[in-house]
Amino acid sequence: MTTRRSMLQRSLMNPDLAAFSADDHRFMARALQLAQRGLCTTTPNPRVGCVLVQGAAIIAEGWHERTGEPHAEVQALRQVGAGNTAIGATAYVTLEPCSHHGRTPACADALIKAGVSRVVAALQDPNPLVAGKGLERLRAAGIAVAHGLMESEARELNIGFVSRMTRGRPWLRLKVAASLDGKTALANGVSQWITGPEARRHAHGWRARSCAMLTGYGTVRDDNPRLNVREVATSRQPLRVVIDSRLETPPDAAIVQGGGPLIFAAGTFPERAAALSAQGADIVVLPNAQGKVDLPAMLQELGRRGINEVLVEAGMQLNGSLLREGCVDELLIYQAPVLLGDAARGMWSLGELSALGQAHRLNVVERRAVGADMFLRARLS
Repeated sequence: MTTRRSMLQRSLMNPDLAAFSADDHRFMARALQLAQRGLCTTTPNPRVGCVLVQGAAIIAEGWHERTGEPHAEVQALRQVGAGNTAIGATAYVTLEPCSHHGRTPACADALIKAGVSRVVAALQDPNPLVAGKGLERLRAAGIAVAHGLMESEARELNIGFVSRMTRGRPWLRLKVAASLDGKTALANGVSQWITGPEARRHAHGWRARSCAMLTGYGTVRDDNPRLNVREVATSRQPLRVVIDSRLETPPDAAIVQGGGPLIFAAGTFPERAAALSAQGADIVVLPNAQGKVDLPAMLQELGRRGINEVLVEAGMQLNGSLLREGCVDELLIYQAPVLLGDAARGMWSLGELSALGQAHRLNVVERRAVGADMFLRARLS
């Protein structure tokens, strides 16, 4: 939560913040609402909204819908209706307007050409191709520029994009559905269903916004999951990723069907690789010194492929490995009001700790009921 003291500190670092009015906040909040509409569709691009204002009235709105299509600023400029003009208008944008020509022309140039007199950006673009250059171009054209308004909200909306641009790897969420005593399956592997339908639907919302779903061979073997979005409407399915050191995933597994997955292995295994490749699987060999898949290198490879957000639904062994190797950013935990007992399988395998100082510390960012279950969202400290 933003405190008055932290707001003052940010104002001292960025004088723009002290000059923002109540209307500025209102219009930027609307731009963030628009950006939210691209939550499940913009990957690998960021989610961006734009509002054009004349005086105290909104004259046009836009948001980025999907990669290759016009950005939010251009969408808004196209919506300026008859009798209105963008000349002298203020543009509220949740992310710094781009200054380079990629799949679409530079948005900074479009705003300059339209004649806007002021641009307010929530977040400076972490993309090294932009990184302040868009704001500089606007200033050079005589446009008043300010940034930092509702920056934390804009950053949160694009947390995966920011992660990929600054760390070279996606933001990784690990999701588990467990009993009240922290068990995810019976000793015989049966796990459907511990949580209720509302929790499953809620979890599919996280699937829909993710760029990739990740699991391990053990889960493929035991559950034969499809790992797609079914419980909520979506126009895009996430990439499916399997960690399979020995390349044991059967070519007829559900996860291989309907569009090949990306499989990370620790060895070549030519015959198995050929059978999976024939079904459309993309195989990447990334071994570590222990003969397992190099998980940090796997995340870097996903970042190279434009993956912003990863959702993990796996077993306790892979969950534990990801936690131990520092790959997890956020936990999504659904707990049902049931007890499964000591013999049932746990959430993750972390081994024994000898001191409390070795414990993984978490920052809880959300806690609420979802149907009959409890949902906890927490981040690694």
